[in-house]
Amino acid sequence: MISDRELVARVASSGEQAAFQQLVERHQAAIRGFLGRLLAGDHATADDLAQESFLMAYRKVHTLKSSGKFVSWLHTIAYRQFLQHTRKHARLQVMAEPPDEGHDPGQAVDAQILTQRLMRYVSDEERACLTLAYAAGMSHPEISDITDLPLGTVKSHIQRGKQKLQNWLQTHDHSIPEKPSKPGARPAMEARRA
Repeated sequence: MISDRELVARVASSGEQAAFQQLVERHQAAIRGFLGRLLAGDHATADDLAQESFLMAYRKVHTLKSSGKFVSWLHTIAYRQFLQHTRKHARLQVMAEPPDEGHDPGQAVDAQILTQRLMRYVSDEERACLTLAYAAGMSHPEISDITDLPLGTVKSHIQRGKQKLQNWLQTHDHSIPEKPSKPGARPAMEARRA
């Protein structure tokens, strides 16, 4: 398998479309998923922004530093496309209505839909940092580079976002344990109640 770096070099030197097509095929699911999470499940807009991100990457591939990782650079472009979209469409707000009070996410709602709904409860910056950390598996320094936020701010956004999500889950009786428990062990909150 040809590395991203080698494909980028081909595209940068000769504009080889076949090489860029391989990069798109390799990374489109991750970028579409990232944008879909940032947009709290608006997949049509996520697809549009992903397409714009790849077009921008193709046009600007010559600006990628040889020491840089293509996937991080691509996430940076996608994140900036998202920010630009939210500024243009501020009146529409990405944050949609919260679920009804009587809505029980544990019934008939799969994990992906619940995650998308929960992500509406955090700010755009928290959502971006959480998505990059947990869905894309990126390190805090990589997230800092992509979002252009200081490292401490990235860590704060992740911590605050996790706390907001956990508070929502606990308030709506869907608590999650502080630490993963051993198979058969009761979560800490349940053990205290017993």
